[in-house]
Amino acid sequence: MGTIYLGTIASLLAGLATAVGALPILFTANISKKSQGVMLGLGGGVMLAATAFSLIIPGQEAAVDLGYSRTNSALIVSVGMALGAILLLLMHNYFPHEHFNKGAEGKITENFERIWLFVIAITIHNFPEGLAVGVGFGDGSISHGLPLALGIALQNMPEGLIVALALRELDYSIKYALGISLLTGLVEPIGGFVGASIVNFGQAFLPWGMAIAAGSMLFVIVDEIIPEIDRESNAQEGTLGVMTGFVAMMFLDIAFG
Repeated sequence: MGTIYLGTIASLLAGLATAVGALPILFTANISKKSQGVMLGLGGGVMLAATAFSLIIPGQEAAVDLGYSRTNSALIVSVGMALGAILLLLMHNYFPHEHFNKGAEGKITENFERIWLFVIAITIHNFPEGLAVGVGFGDGSISHGLPLALGIALQNMPEGLIVALALRELDYSIKYALGISLLTGLVEPIGGFVGASIVNFGQAFLPWGMAIAAGSMLFVIVDEIIPEIDRESNAQEGTLGVMTGFVAMMFLDIAFG
């Protein structure tokens, strides 16, 4: 039960970073779209590096440690990533939700308030992050899970600010915007509990859990974050943000993982 506890608590703390990141709206609501695009790039870069260095590579190594050949290990990771992407694809197609800039997706019904469509969209986005943190602690090693949890927390801070700013632009109060930013982060411990619980059944599930989390996060990066960067900033600034976030997360993972 220790790994489940660690994974859940670490993902909770990472999720709470969304509310911390939203605090600047107490002082200003004038952050340029270009700056928001750079912040999105930073978050996307962190997630991209976490996918590679915290999930794909350790997942393949875990499969090798279980006795699989390198070829079979690569196959496990590939299939797991495909399953993770399919999971997020199904959630996107069947859960009613709406992105602040991308618009409505899924099966929308008239009795849904618009704000809850936004909450569901961010929940779909945050669940694989919590799943990844939970799986990261699945082998009982704090050194493996801590850099991932810290990276996700850093990624959540600009995300929380962008969510709060978008809600303010829709004329919601500061208190309401902060509350929704906090609420959307609280889905991460649910993902953390699920990820840590799956791996806790046995180390044989570790490479699969890491691969599924990696596929889920990669889907979010390609389907949501990159298009948002294109909408909110020019290509060079978005690229600079992604590169900076990627290098920062890579450093954390290599230095402390």
